[in-house]
Formats: sequence, C-alpha cells, structure tokens
Amino acid sequence: MGTNWTPVLAAGGKSKYKALADNIRDAVAEGLLPSGEKLPPVRDLAYQLSVTPGTVARAYSILTQEGVLQAGVGRGTFVAENQARADPAHAWPQVLNLRSPQLPDVGQSQLLRDALRETADTVVSEDLLSYPSRAMDLPLRRALRRWMADLPIGAFTAEDMVLAHGAQSAISLVMQTVLRGSDPVVAVENLTYPGFRRAAELCRARVVGIDCDEEGPRVDHLEQMVRDHGVQLFCTSSEVSNPTVQFTTDRRRREIAALAQRLGLNVLDDDCYALGTHRAESYHSLVPEFGWYVSSLSKTLTPALRIGYVVAPRDRVQDLARTAAFSHFGMSRPLTELTLNFMSDPRLLSVAARGRARINELVRITVNHLGRYDVIWNEDVPFIWLQLPKGWRGPIFVRAAEEQNILLKGAEEFTLRDARTPHAVRIAINGLVDPACYEAGIIRLRILLDNPREEITV
Repeated sequence: MGTNWTPVLAAGGKSKYKALADNIRDAVAEGLLPSGEKLPPVRDLAYQLSVTPGTVARAYSILTQEGVLQAGVGRGTFVAENQARADPAHAWPQVLNLRSPQLPDVGQSQLLRDALRETADTVVSEDLLSYPSRAMDLPLRRALRRWMADLPIGAFTAEDMVLAHGAQSAISLVMQTVLRGSDPVVAVENLTYPGFRRAAELCRARVVGIDCDEEGPRVDHLEQMVRDHGVQLFCTSSEVSNPTVQFTTDRRRREIAALAQRLGLNVLDDDCYALGTHRAESYHSLVPEFGWYVSSLSKTLTPALRIGYVVAPRDRVQDLARTAAFSHFGMSRPLTELTLNFMSDPRLLSVAARGRARINELVRITVNHLGRYDVIWNEDVPFIWLQLPKGWRGPIFVRAAEEQNILLKGAEEFTLRDARTPHAVRIAINGLVDPACYEAGIIRLRILLDNPREEITV
C-alpha cells in the first residue's frame, strides 16, 4: 500500500477477520485508502498482522462482496470505485437547522431506491392486501439481530425483539407494557431527551428527575425516588446521553443494575446515538430480568424508514408483542420487506462507514472552531453540548443565533420543569448541508460567542 495506513485488530469481542474488514472499510470511508489503491497480497498482510492467511482472505472476500474491494485475476486486490451513488449535499439553505442531527447522504438514497424497486417486483399480492402478523416480520428481526451482533447487549435472539415505528414509538410501547396502577411514575435524568417525558405524559404517568454526577445518574437519588414515589421505570441513555454526550461508566451501570435487581425496577436503555464502538454493557445485559434495550435505524442509516426495535426481557417479550399488536396490529409487510431488502444489501456496511466518517469530519470542524469554549463532544456522536461563556444566557443566545438564520436547541428543551436549567445549547450535526456551508454556519456561531450581548432589564 502506498499510504501510511496500518490495520489495527484490537477490537474487543470481534473475530479477527471482522475486525480487519472493519478496519479496511473505515479506512476507505475516511479516504485513507483511495479508489484504485492496491492492497497487500493475502500472505504478506497475514505475516504483517500475525494472523492466518485465511483471516485476511475472508476479510477481503467480505469486502469484495460489499463492493468495497475488487479483485482481478493475476492483478491483486484493489479499492473499488464508489458504487453507491450519493445525492449532492444541499448548498447554503435560507436557514441552517442545527436543532436535530441530519445524516449525510453517502449512498443510502441509492440503496433505498434499489430496495424499493426490488420490493415492488417481489412482494406478493397477498402481502399487499393482508393485515400483518408478528411472524411476518421475523426475517427482518433476524437481519436486525445480525446488524447488532457486536453490541454488548447480552444474550438474545430475534424472538426477543419487537419492532416499532421508530424509537419514540418503541419507548411508548415499553411504557405501556411496564407501567401499572392509577399513578404510575417514570424516572429520568434531570437533563435528558424530552421524548421520555412526552411518552410518559401520553401514558398519564408522573415524571421525576434524577441528579447526575461525573459517572452518570446518582444511585442514591434513584433509590430515594423509587422508595418515595414508587418509580416503576427508569429511562436513560447510558452510552450517549442526549443532550450532554455524557457516558455512564461501567461501574455506575453495575450499581444501577444491582439496584434494579434488588428493587424490581425496570430500566429502559435508549441507544440511538452511538455510532462507534460501545464502551460498556447495556442494562439488558447487566440485569436481563428488568433491562429493556431500545434503538432504531434513524441515526445510523436513515430516519425515513421509521424502524425502531426493543430487545425485551425474555419473560416480557409476549407482553410487549401484545402491546404492539393492540397499538398498531404490527408492521406493514411492504415496509418490513423494503427494510429487509435495504438491510440485506452488501453495500450497506460500506455506506454506514462513510456516513460515520462524514459525521466525524463535521464534529471535528465544529470543535476546531468552538474548542476554546466549554464543549463536550465525541466524534462518533452527531451533536455537541456547549456551555455558554459568561455574558450569554441560553434563550438569548438561541434567539441571537436565529437572527443569523441558525436554529439551535437550548438546554431548557431538555430540562424538567422543576430542575435547574444550565446556560447551554445543543449543536446538532447537519450532514445534509455542504461541509463548507456547514462550517460557515459554525463560524457565525463562534463570532456570536466571541461577542456576548450586554442586556440590562428593569
């Protein structure tokens, strides 16, 4: 190879051939291995990495099937040209929306178009005219199970999964299944994803807030809320807190899992935003009797399909499936067939890697310009948490940014009504905008931060 790129196989829990395939796929997505680059012969790379030639050959074979690599008889293995056409990014919009993360189109639209055609050509008339059933979506659940194979969720099968119309719908289904009595109570962190409390309100449940420290939600405060208010469900995002980007440490997760086991507390772990390698086990793994894992395809592939899913405790799967059936009779067969065709495309992993690389790039652009301020970030998370400097208050800064045609979310949108609201904003990555235009918007924000408004009121 004519680059300085060297594969690293220290990927915990993964087979060596998968780790090597991931390394090559990510290097291609990030431009470290350009189109036409020749890869080392199988035996040479195997010797370099101290693995068997079969490991390298298997990784090359997987990537050739995906279209990332192409092999020529007698010529070797090369990086292929990009085969999943992406729509061009939008130029500078009238208003730059940084309120919600927007994925870049790095080929998903082409994969979706191809999947739409295949679905239209293959779905049978009976499936277009019948009510769905849980048995009908089993092939998609199996595909999603394979997609989640490397996640630290614990032991589960496709039979332990229930599909929903997006993660927000999945959260509501879990609440409808878990909450009981005339005065159900849900606990959330004081600064958290507002969808938790919106779903609780639909279930006519009270919401109480939990304090956090540098390791995550405070166990002593959670226990106090359970004992004082009868909390039945704790909703959290242990891998990536929305909006603070905070990570709940492994030690704190184990302490919360032990509390849940002791008090019979259900824990919903919303894992929608982590694009990279997970750093600790989910609650479904740590406390399988009470841990509910929720995620979706929206933040990694596309929000258009509205496919969310729950991995439920094994003895509650039928209860959750019944809730879903009573709510919407199941997922429509054309939708599940379309998603299955989309998920089965061998180009999908390559597209996902390119999307992650673009998000990484935009996060770095943001931090390069705003890094002098108090920002919390992770390049694999599509938003940044910015503590505003002295002279700025949250609502005033949001209004000032809107005057510059930039939309942000202030901390008050994530704070419970009776909790203290910090002077902070969440900046979401908009990958649909051309990177140069996106950067221009971030520079506008930096100029605002550099020039706080002095306002005196009477």
